[in-house]
Amino acid sequence: MESKYTNVRKDNFITTIEVNNPPANTLSSACIEELRLVLRNLSKDEDTRAIILTGAGKFFVAGADIKEFVAALGDEEKGLAMAKAGQDLCNEIESMNKPVIAAINGAALGGGLELAMACHYRIAANSAFVGLPELKLGLLPSFGGTYRLTKLTDASTALNLILTSKQLTADEAKEHGIVQLVVPQEELLSTARTIAQSFIEGKSMTSITKVIECIVQGSNEHLQDALERERRKFAELFLTSDADEGIKAFIEKRKPDFIHA
Repeated sequence: MESKYTNVRKDNFITTIEVNNPPANTLSSACIEELRLVLRNLSKDEDTRAIILTGAGKFFVAGADIKEFVAALGDEEKGLAMAKAGQDLCNEIESMNKPVIAAINGAALGGGLELAMACHYRIAANSAFVGLPELKLGLLPSFGGTYRLTKLTDASTALNLILTSKQLTADEAKEHGIVQLVVPQEELLSTARTIAQSFIEGKSMTSITKVIECIVQGSNEHLQDALERERRKFAELFLTSDADEGIKAFIEKRKPDFIHA
């Protein structure tokens, strides 16, 4: 596919998606649609087992395209459509059948932070900063930010960060649990690759897909429903050749040779 807003690179089963919409990598409607198409293609790509999402240049993603906000003023349906497009993108990332790591290389503001929070793991360069400044525009986070920030922190912290529109340094974001790791800028992508490799090396992609589903879906369900899902996915794996190989390899004290590794 022709890419206008993304650079996609594949190497050793890890695919890096770089948002490239200068000058600030804003999430225009066209950029969002391209990202969704790239993700859909990668979800079916057997040569992709983990994904790193980052930004080109000095920005991760600086937010949504303000020019499109201007065009939507006075039109509630346009506002609903813009919010839904962003939410659909973030939901698609969160429910991806492969681990998605956000490598936050610079400013991740508004929709950019919402994009990162939808990823399964977040690592930030020590020079990066994050925030949800939408209230300064007379708006609110609409790509799932109010929900995911509350899950990552707590209701009081989410309210404080959104109401103050505070920008957090990478270290502050780590203190709040918004990112899991902070590293020097020059080590960001290599560290992200190392983490991605640790997620997939020696693992069955069938198992990885099911555990992501259990955690993502289960976190939004009542306990008994989540446990039922976990039991069902566990039992389904007993029907796979990967489980047969993995158990035999353990007993025989050797590395497994998974078909769907």
